[in-house]
Amino acid sequence: MPRILMTGAAGGIGTSLRKLLPPIYPDLLLSDLKTPADLGAGETFKAADLSDLAQVEAICQGVDGILHFGGFSVEGPWDNILQSNIIGCYNLFEAARKKGVKRVVFASSNHAVGFYPRHHRIGTDVTARPDSRYGVSKVFGEAVGALYADKHGLGVTCLRIGNFGDKPLDHRRLSIWLKPEDLVQLCRIGLDHPDIHFEIFYGASYNERSWWDNHRAYDLGYRPTGRAEDFREHAMAEQAKLKPDPVGDFYQGGAFCGMEFDGDMSRIVDWTKPQGAPS
Repeated sequence: MPRILMTGAAGGIGTSLRKLLPPIYPDLLLSDLKTPADLGAGETFKAADLSDLAQVEAICQGVDGILHFGGFSVEGPWDNILQSNIIGCYNLFEAARKKGVKRVVFASSNHAVGFYPRHHRIGTDVTARPDSRYGVSKVFGEAVGALYADKHGLGVTCLRIGNFGDKPLDHRRLSIWLKPEDLVQLCRIGLDHPDIHFEIFYGASYNERSWWDNHRAYDLGYRPTGRAEDFREHAMAEQAKLKPDPVGDFYQGGAFCGMEFDGDMSRIVDWTKPQGAPS
């Protein structure tokens, strides 16, 4: 029975997966900077600061696979991103190498490629176009994962997660929604599939409006059960409550693209108008 470490256990994704993973991986070790407020009596938890290599090595001791959801999960000041997502991510892979961990599933993000326009369908092999400092940290994590796979033999899977939750909450999320149970599927492929060396998957359910070619995940057995269009009316009703964002509404990264934007507005096209319509 493999021992699986999940970092970020107190975060939104970690809290959800804590309920879904134990039947699959009973020997599940949880970690975060602080103990989750709702930690159950049957859960095993060890606190660790990802920016401290010695602490990360301690939680990796005796571990077979890692689900790395820890770190700073939104855009923020550079020092926060640096400590948690750059130094912390490097420490995670280095500790995994030192302690003989076999597999790492790294929670990357759609924000690693957020500055692709929504009308541009992309695969996993495109040039990174991060939309934020947070997105830059996810590009870094994918690169470190590739290094440790190629140089040190770790089996590494990077998941460019779209929007995780019970249902898509607006127009954009109809294209990038990820049902919790579908994320579990992707994690299982990364931890258990015999052919994993280094892979990048998009963390998305069955979304008919998707901007992403996720065929490699399907090649390795992914069969999502969530369908975004089942929630179309709700998503569009919520969209109607939002203020227009000419930058975020054009690019795949949404609001992350609009934050601090002072680039060339002439490149932005109104997504609500048919192509070729007058502005």
